[in-house]
Amino acid sequence: MTNKPDRTVTVRTDTARTATAGSRTAALAFRALHVPGHPLVLPNAWDTVSALLVEQAGARAVATTSGGVAWDLGTADGDRLDRTRAVGAVGRIAAAVRVPVTADIETGYADDARGVGDTVRAVLAAGAVGVNIEDALPGGGALRPVAEQAERIAAARAAADTAGVPLFVNARIDTCLSGTGGVAETAERAAAFLAAGADGVFVPGAVDPGDIKALCDGVDGPLNVMVDHSTELSVAELAALGVARVSTGTGLAQAAHAAVRRAARELLDTGTYRAPAGAIDYGELNALLDGGR
Repeated sequence: MTNKPDRTVTVRTDTARTATAGSRTAALAFRALHVPGHPLVLPNAWDTVSALLVEQAGARAVATTSGGVAWDLGTADGDRLDRTRAVGAVGRIAAAVRVPVTADIETGYADDARGVGDTVRAVLAAGAVGVNIEDALPGGGALRPVAEQAERIAAARAAADTAGVPLFVNARIDTCLSGTGGVAETAERAAAFLAAGADGVFVPGAVDPGDIKALCDGVDGPLNVMVDHSTELSVAELAALGVARVSTGTGLAQAAHAAVRRAARELLDTGTYRAPAGAIDYGELNALLDGGR
């Protein structure tokens, strides 16, 4: 009986070491995918099925969309979701897929830098090896002061370093999305965030080829841009500008929910059910969640 506690501790330590080693390997693999001119393409997922479908389509990694996750859990987007439920969703996705997972954690699900560190530790424990941290204040519009945001990014970096996992910290900068700044302001914020420990920069709302090229040239780190149904530039064209990562944000979730609305309205308004033409076969979806069996 006296040896039981020691054996228990040893098993837990070995498990933790194995988990850390696996996370480190996945994190390094994910980091290596960020190559300017050869962008990592991330159709953002929001639940287990969407993540599996994205992986099945050939994605080299899976990125979550905070908006899609929030909607799936019955909450509006915009820092309305709590850390526990958000991390729970990340954990389910990470457990389902074989490729690296990066999590959109909005502003960090925390009021201060210390709390951002706590969130990062929870995300790492859930199995993700990357995070997006945005610099807009909760509610959108105004941006967090540069020094304050840099402190939050530094806390995320420190938490990952302490855990021994080279987490890819993607600093989201909302200057273009909010209309509060152009290329110069964005590059200035990017420099501060990279110096604080970020690995890459995400600038949603950057759509002009000249601006994207200027950011690729002026930011000392891989640039992530977002595409949606109105985006005129293809992945190949973005690659030619020097982009290292392309994501869709809530786009796929919006498309999926639009399909639900169309089908429901058709059935209720006309009594027909033709809108879901091209739907994935029941057996295929079921097998996807049953390990391909």
